[in-house]
Amino acid sequence: MTKNKAPKIKTEPKKNSVSAKFHEFWERNEASNGILLKETIKKQSLSLFRGILLFGMCFMILQPLLNKIAISFMSERDLYDSTITLIPKHFSISNWKIASDMLTYKSTLFNTLWVSILVSVIEVTMCTLVGYGFSRFQFPLKRFWFFCVILVIVIPPQTISTSLMLHFRYFHFFGKIVNLTGKITPYILLCFGCMGLKNGLYIFMIRQFFMGFPFELEEAAYVDGCGPFKTFFRIMVPGAKPIITSCFLFSFVWQWTDIFYANLFLGNISLLSKQLSGLVERFGQYLSVLYGGSTQAPIAYSNAILSTGVLMVVLPLIILYLFCQKLFVESLASTGVKM
Repeated sequence: MTKNKAPKIKTEPKKNSVSAKFHEFWERNEASNGILLKETIKKQSLSLFRGILLFGMCFMILQPLLNKIAISFMSERDLYDSTITLIPKHFSISNWKIASDMLTYKSTLFNTLWVSILVSVIEVTMCTLVGYGFSRFQFPLKRFWFFCVILVIVIPPQTISTSLMLHFRYFHFFGKIVNLTGKITPYILLCFGCMGLKNGLYIFMIRQFFMGFPFELEEAAYVDGCGPFKTFFRIMVPGAKPIITSCFLFSFVWQWTDIFYANLFLGNISLLSKQLSGLVERFGQYLSVLYGGSTQAPIAYSNAILSTGVLMVVLPLIILYLFCQKLFVESLASTGVKM
């Protein structure tokens, strides 16, 4: 007995999907009297223009950084070779060693880290309280005090530097005059009073965020027996994590690179921004000790050491951005939606 074989079903060859889409497009274009082709060309042209524009902007931002990276790994003879642009012929890390010694990098990095974290935490905490108060409560001269917050944003801090210095030089403490200059105490007091670096901007951002926050959540908390402080810490702060995160990152980065308040109030603390400002001068002293006499540092070599120092200062911020990129973008996106 022979088994009956199932008849083979002939299948038609599949049409090329690309050609099918091509014919479908032209059929739709003929049906629309050529409007589809015009809109497609317009859309693709705009996409191409947008891509070129974004590439140009990214290149303008990254090109100086790439130049500094290339220069930092060049030996001294490569700096004077006109045939070398980005890729060094004689790869060297001596610039990094010299810049690290000139900056006293390990101790200075630790000082900058704890000062930036401490200042950022205090600023964001106090600005969150003040911003919430401006958005929810009514008090005498509210508009005047908010106008003062705007003035803190607009007026440069250099205009009040003399008065601040005199105020803390002759600080009145329970009837006694105390000299607080040269310590971190004045700057901490300014942060607690929301007069630190960019504090007016943080208050404005947090106030705008809370203005868009639903009032029903607070009313429900009040009905359940929560007071203003309990409502703030248990309802408002968890909901304000995006704007708090944004303000903390802004505060940390600006404090990391600040030179004005660092020289004015943190004179006894070695910070990266302060060390970087005198890097070229110390490098000249280093060459004079190394070679003897009053040796003047070559301009190209000094620029290479300075570029390396800038990279060493910026490198921790780049690492911070790589780890916090997703959180930072999400915080800005949600903040923009609620504002």
